[in-house]
Amino acid sequence: MFVDSHCHINFEGLADRLPEVLDKMRQQKVTHALCVSVDLETLPSVLDIAERHEHIFASVGVHPDHEDATEPSVAQLVELARHPKVCAIGETGLDYYRLEGRSIADMEWQRERFRNHIRAAHETGKPLIIHTRSSAEDTLRIMEEERASVPGGVMHCFTETWEVAQAALAQNFHISLSGIVTFKKAEDVHDVARRVPLERLLIETDSPYLAPVPYRGKPNEPAYVSYVGRHIAQLREETDEAVAKATTDNFFRLFKIPPGAQAV
Repeated sequence: MFVDSHCHINFEGLADRLPEVLDKMRQQKVTHALCVSVDLETLPSVLDIAERHEHIFASVGVHPDHEDATEPSVAQLVELARHPKVCAIGETGLDYYRLEGRSIADMEWQRERFRNHIRAAHETGKPLIIHTRSSAEDTLRIMEEERASVPGGVMHCFTETWEVAQAALAQNFHISLSGIVTFKKAEDVHDVARRVPLERLLIETDSPYLAPVPYRGKPNEPAYVSYVGRHIAQLREETDEAVAKATTDNFFRLFKIPPGAQAV
């Protein structure tokens, strides 16, 4: 059994065929999924799916790359996180990939948004889902300054080096690997997959993006997380069952999902 720790099944292309998506999950023995919020405007669609399906959970957050989204206050995030199916704050973090003529100094709005999410995690006791792209140094610095290690969380869709992974692990964070780990040239990700402690590892699809081999280039969905888990098992020379059990147990423990909600 596998669990998809990060997906966007409320997005177009998945939401409009949700019964099929959930059925394929069952067929591939993917028992649970976390549907992750990227802005407050689409949060109702995330919560609606989680409310209607016992094995789907939700988060509350505004993606760092959504510049035009409603800016969330700490109080607003805390209040929204009271929903019984919300088990995390995020996704949040920093993304300097598309500066479009601006400098890193111009990204202060991203850094302040990130700090607000960490502060909301402190108030709620819920873990953080952190996105970092072309911004590892600032991401780790702000995590340390805001004591993100207290609520802890996960570095989602991790693509950085082992050195960055070690720094995140030292701050009480898990490392989540996506379909990128199945790509031949993703050497840094392969290295991290082999070295991260099994008890701190999660797997995800980030669907509808980043479909793993053999579906690379096609729309992704939670059923395909099994390919991520099996490829990691090959890299680590572990059994599929060992990786499945560890990543599933880690998911329930990190997101504080009670045993009753874990039943398939």
